[in-house]
Amino acid sequence: MRTSKPITVTLGPMQASLEKRLHSGDYDNASEILRSALRALDREEAAIEDHLRTKVAASLADPRKSVPASDVFRRLGLVHAKAVKAAKRDA
Repeated sequence: MRTSKPITVTLGPMQASLEKRLHSGDYDNASEILRSALRALDREEAAIEDHLRTKVAASLADPRKSVPASDVFRRLGLVHAKAVKAAKRDA
């Protein structure tokens, strides 16, 4: 008994990529390709989440004094203003 239901997917320009993989013989059908793509996406998202968890843990363990958000945004505003000014000058 099938545990999943058929779906319709519109790939647009990515259809050529699917067709190429089918013609290569590496996959028997579009479902195999899509399952493989979803597994790769799951691995990518898991790796990103792991990386972010590591960064957050390192940040929380950092003994340095916190910087107030207002200071951070003020500095970012200055950096942005400088970049905009340079872009206008170079245009």
